Amino acid sequence: MPETALICLSLAAISLLYGSVGQGGASGYIAVMALCGFLPETIKPTALVLNIFVSTLVAVRFWVAGQVSWRRLWPFVVASVPAAFAGGYLTLPFRSFNLILGTLLLIAGLPMIGRRGPHGITATRAPHPLLAMSASGTIGLLSGLTGMGGGVLLSPLLLYCRWCHVREASGFASSFILLNSLVALMGYWTTGSTLPADWSLLALSAVFGGAIGAELGCRYLSEAVICRLLGVVLVIAGARLIAF
Repeated sequence: MPETALICLSLAAISLLYGSVGQGGASGYIAVMALCGFLPETIKPTALVLNIFVSTLVAVRFWVAGQVSWRRLWPFVVASVPAAFAGGYLTLPFRSFNLILGTLLLIAGLPMIGRRGPHGITATRAPHPLLAMSASGTIGLLSGLTGMGGGVLLSPLLLYCRWCHVREASGFASSFILLNSLVALMGYWTTGSTLPADWSLLALSAVFGGAIGAELGCRYLSEAVICRLLGVVLVIAGARLIAF
């Protein structure tokens, strides 16, 4: 029982942090479950389920706050959804893949921790739909392969390319994560995966933290703080991939 309580508290803390910047938290959930000895075949689908619950809550909060534009979002969704399904169906040896992806996340995240805001964004421009679809298709495939929703890859791309403002990036990421996690889980479910017996308790803990994080990100945190927190999230995700 004490171990279960510690796991639940860890998941709630992770979802609070990730939810405040529009993320679902899958990379953090995977790290906790791996450290706590969860069966390997249950880690990826469980992370996706928790991601779906948290990102649904976060996405709705950012949509209500007016931080998501479907006109800008659709090119990213069109390509990423089928790619995420394919990635969820595939099972590959990940060590080299994780090292490369983890290094990229560290490179993206470390500069954000020390900045007031990414590149001092004051104006944004929408990407060409083909460019958006190409980038999001790649991210969708990677999200399906790793069990992450892809938000940790999408958010820095949106900000560094000046495709949207900070809170808009959070809203984009949460919607993107929700859709990609759903289809990745559908693809992964075809492999006959199962969830741990206490998955509902884990989900409840993650949703509790995510609800607090989403409210903080939408209403109370400044864009500078959100950028730093996003940097922390990217570094955690990168370190997790390199370590595991």
